[in-house]
Amino acid sequence: MAAADKKITYTAAEVAELIRPLTQSVEALQKENAELKRKLEHLNEILANAQRARFGQSSEKKTYVLSEDQMSLFNEAEICQDSKAEEPTEETLTVKAHARKKKRTIDELAKNLPVEEIIIDLPESRLKKITYTAAEVAELIRPLTQSVEALQKENAELKRKLEHLNEILANAQRARFGQSSEKKTYVLSEDQMSLFNEAEICQDSKAEEPTEETLTVKAHARKKKRTIDELAKNLPVEEIIIDLPESRLTCDKCGGTFKLIGKKLVRRELIIIPQSEKILEYYSCTYACDKCEKDTGFAHIITTRTPPPLMKHSLASPSTVADVMTKKYVDGVPLARQEKIWARQGVELSRATMANWVIRCAQSWLKPLYKHMKRQLLEQSVIHADETVVQVLKEDNKPAASESRMWLYASGEYSSQHIRIFEYQPDRSGKRPESFLKGFSGCLITDGYAGYNQVQKVTHCGCWAHARRKWREAMPDGATVKTSKAAVGFRYCTKLFSLEKKYIYADVKARKEYRQNEVLPLLEEYFAWLKSIHPEKGSKLEDAVRYSLNRKQQLMAFLDYGDVPISNNLAENAIRPFVVGRKNWLFCDSVKGAESSAIVYSLVETAKANGIEPYGYLLLVLSMLPYLGKSPTHEELEKLMPWHPAVRHREHIRK
Repeated sequence: MAAADKKITYTAAEVAELIRPLTQSVEALQKENAELKRKLEHLNEILANAQRARFGQSSEKKTYVLSEDQMSLFNEAEICQDSKAEEPTEETLTVKAHARKKKRTIDELAKNLPVEEIIIDLPESRLKKITYTAAEVAELIRPLTQSVEALQKENAELKRKLEHLNEILANAQRARFGQSSEKKTYVLSEDQMSLFNEAEICQDSKAEEPTEETLTVKAHARKKKRTIDELAKNLPVEEIIIDLPESRLTCDKCGGTFKLIGKKLVRRELIIIPQSEKILEYYSCTYACDKCEKDTGFAHIITTRTPPPLMKHSLASPSTVADVMTKKYVDGVPLARQEKIWARQGVELSRATMANWVIRCAQSWLKPLYKHMKRQLLEQSVIHADETVVQVLKEDNKPAASESRMWLYASGEYSSQHIRIFEYQPDRSGKRPESFLKGFSGCLITDGYAGYNQVQKVTHCGCWAHARRKWREAMPDGATVKTSKAAVGFRYCTKLFSLEKKYIYADVKARKEYRQNEVLPLLEEYFAWLKSIHPEKGSKLEDAVRYSLNRKQQLMAFLDYGDVPISNNLAENAIRPFVVGRKNWLFCDSVKGAESSAIVYSLVETAKANGIEPYGYLLLVLSMLPYLGKSPTHEELEKLMPWHPAVRHREHIRK
């Protein structure tokens, strides 16, 4: 009441002028709040229908019990039905079915009724009053001020609920219809409350291009088409010369003879030579020296040495086992399907036999390579880690339907040795990575799983891709940096990835210096902004905020290391072939089978990471290892690593 303090008395007109803006504010707020309540009611209705569409029964024989503040699109007569209710009497108003009555106007309703006018006039005491004191004016204004404050508070609460419901509805829409990729543009109208993204309906050829204020995600870059020369450069070429037959070499005009003066390439064809099978029979030859026999009476006898077998008393060869392993662990062809493929080629080779080959070769020959790769991995400065589900049918003290885990550990992207190690474990306990990484003291990059915290004496580094994903999941429809806090958080993460791209090819020292100068200020601004947000409890927005704040130290750890990437995408990409293969072969039969799968996956994925063709690499190591015996030396194993020059220079295994 600053205005009331300046004057001692006020006229009735002056009081009316003071009250008018407050009255207008009350009316405006009441109107806005009514509209917000209507929108909330509508959103509750849409959300209820969305939940029924996603989770409810398709049958109509279901009773839906909604909350008090939730609207339904249905006439829920069944809910209100009461078997004990009395039949309607003659005095009960009834409406004939299907006969819609015309609505009666107010004048029609009132024409036969008596009318009494009620005039709201000022009391005589107020009419006689000409002036008002400051205290009286304050008393008149107080209830209006209190009403404005109450309505403003209610207005803010309604807007908060509306934002929360929009977020829930957007997440429900994405869960049912949305893309899993982050590469999506969220530009929807503010009042759009549909469950469907009807781009065709909303299309407008005159619509303006999105501004900087609109959140956009970069579209997927289309790959350049490969030419025929590029496709054929690594394939053998056979020329087919279409020549004239000898009978047509005589000229029909003069009787002379045609001679070849040139040839022209007309077309190229890619042909497939079906796989062929054959049996190799090894015979050892015995030789005797005639001279020794003549001189001494005893012949000197020698016998040729045959190559060591992959497995005794078995038809398995390095090429056959390498083919079986490649088809299953690279191409995702289960052994049952391979059995049928072999049968079509006239070879009766059972899946049990192939499984035995894989397990025995993995355990006897490939395991030393696997252990050597693990030792090399623990000497790295950076390791990525991730895990996924695997089902093992025959596992001690566990039902067949229970879930086990396949863990993945990979060297950093800036390492000269690209290593991928898979490890089978019966559970997801944090003691599993703790045990595997014993002796490692570098930087460990992981997602948000708390089990990795059990790994000691390492620098834990977080994943900004997961942080960005949290913001994307929290984005409501119409997500712009002006209307959505989630969009602001997403933009911070996107800007971080853009800054990292500038120094992607720089050396470790230059990258670290750049991060301290350019990236650190951005992150300090980001975490300061996070503290100013107060999201709704249980919302996706709260989840995104909490993810970054709880892992601030891990997310900022990369600033001190030039060889540490800002995300764990490398591990997620490395484990994806296992996940894709699992969709085909579904499960492992035994623990030994799961362990053998981990060994083979480690070798083929490490080979792929180093640019080596998996089949050629498996053929090489399965051919060489039997000559090295059961206990090859460190030097011998190192020469079989995919990054070793002796392996990389072999023409038949390079991609």
